[in-house]
Amino acid sequence: MNLKQIALAILAASLPATMAAQQSPATTAAPAAPRPPRVAYYIDPTILDATILIPAPPAVDSPANQADLADVHRVEEARTPAQAAAAKADDEEEDIFVYKNVFGPGFNAQALPITTALNVHIKNEQSVVGNQIKKTFQRPRPYQIDSTLHPVCKVETNRDSYPSGHGLTGYLSAFTLAEIAPEKKEEILARADEYAHNRVVCGVHYQSDVEASRRISYVVF
Repeated sequence: MNLKQIALAILAASLPATMAAQQSPATTAAPAAPRPPRVAYYIDPTILDATILIPAPPAVDSPANQADLADVHRVEEARTPAQAAAAKADDEEEDIFVYKNVFGPGFNAQALPITTALNVHIKNEQSVVGNQIKKTFQRPRPYQIDSTLHPVCKVETNRDSYPSGHGLTGYLSAFTLAEIAPEKKEEILARADEYAHNRVVCGVHYQSDVEASRRISYVVF
């Protein structure tokens, strides 16, 4: 079986229960249970120590970090209203369906339940791996050390710039879709780069954050 067939077989096995739940009569919602720790679906984070696969981010007061900040400033100064709007739209949608501009308007969660289930697993994997790295390095975001920046997307108070979670989701989704639809590989990967770069356009990540996301995504994939 190829990767596409394996993925479809795994996801199809869990689909009937999901569909049955969606079709059952509405009931009074129970109080939300405490959220359990994320558990990897495809990978074993106790074996894959992603923190050793990428260099540590530069120290805040280092010349390398100053160069990173200068790059964020250059992107901000060149940012057009249309680019800012596109970056904000990508900030608000962190899932596999950001590739609808490649596959068309029918590429959406309502029309594609198996793809939606796959998306859940992809996002879970990026959270497991991404959080492992973020907690290790705790890199401040650009605006946390330079108040002259003007981010256009939502800002966070925690130190979790490295790597970009959106970048991880975007690249993992892209590599998966390129396996399933190799005839659209170039379009998919170009969109992945655009999606990742929009984190810099937003003003919430350094370019080195999204580069780390791409590198880790290759390994996880």
